Amino acid sequence: MIYHITTERGWQIAREMGEYRAYSLKNEGFIHCSTLEQIPKVVAAFYQNQPDLLVLAISPEQLQSPVKWEQPQHPNPENVTLELEKETFPHIYGAINLESVVFVKPLQDLLNS
Repeated sequence: MIYHITTERGWQIAREMGEYRAYSLKNEGFIHCSTLEQIPKVVAAFYQNQPDLLVLAISPEQLQSPVKWEQPQHPNPENVTLELEKETFPHIYGAINLESVVFVKPLQDLLNS
């Protein structure tokens, strides 16, 4: 399972369109994802004090777009900590088909479980 953090509005738009496309797909060519263990570090680096965030749990086996495990690539590299630089992250090179989303949870619920 791989995970993507998004807004409630972003997920609502995906349900209306029939697929999920993050802003980064247009600007960077891929959608940023992480493992379950990486989520707290990603939140600390990029999502501090942002309310109403959701986590999409994505099955790579059901995903129609290719996934590559790569070093962090971010438009704000000053947020990438030395700890994050040592890890590889799943990047989805294309839209996320809704059938590959196993569950959607509020970020805080996932962090508290």
